Amino acid sequence: MVHYIWMFLLGVGIITAMFNGRMEEVSEAIFSGAEEAVALCFGLISVMVFWLGIMNIAKTSGLLDIFTKGLRPAAVRLFPEIPPDHPAMGYILSNITANLMGLGNAATPMGIKAVKEMKKLNDDKDEASRSMITLMALNTASLTLVPTTVIAIRMNYGSAAPAEIVGTTIIATACSTAAALCIDRFFYYRRLRKRKGYT
Repeated sequence: MVHYIWMFLLGVGIITAMFNGRMEEVSEAIFSGAEEAVALCFGLISVMVFWLGIMNIAKTSGLLDIFTKGLRPAAVRLFPEIPPDHPAMGYILSNITANLMGLGNAATPMGIKAVKEMKKLNDDKDEASRSMITLMALNTASLTLVPTTVIAIRMNYGSAAPAEIVGTTIIATACSTAAALCIDRFFYYRRLRKRKGYT
């Protein structure tokens, strides 16, 4: 659906430029935008490779295992429907860990794998389970300790202190995560009350 919206906006922009006689500016913007996008991607790749390398070192050294063990009690309470030793729990912990490091691109595949495993637990129903909804809320709000991607973007655009946003990012994402969990629980218990009302 999103790609239809983007195609519509692009089409409207080009048609408007044709009627206003500004097609030259549109062509220039397309090529300069593409050039900037490539430069930005290369900048992001270098930072992503660095942090993924750090995560691999942490995994090999056992530090990541210690970190995920520390997160496990909280994850078990947040996802009571999932058995603690189920593969879905491992993917959830990997997703949360990657998000904490600001590696959204690395977190996404883990989130998809977690949802696939949770779907099996949910008897392959098309309706999202409680755990799926909680994971989506957590993944979207995602408490971030090191905003890797944003730091990389700031570095690419010549920021004097690209890492100065770390403190405010931690506060903002902590608030968004708390809000996401509160809303998730509110609607879950509201749905439970409605079901009890019908029975």
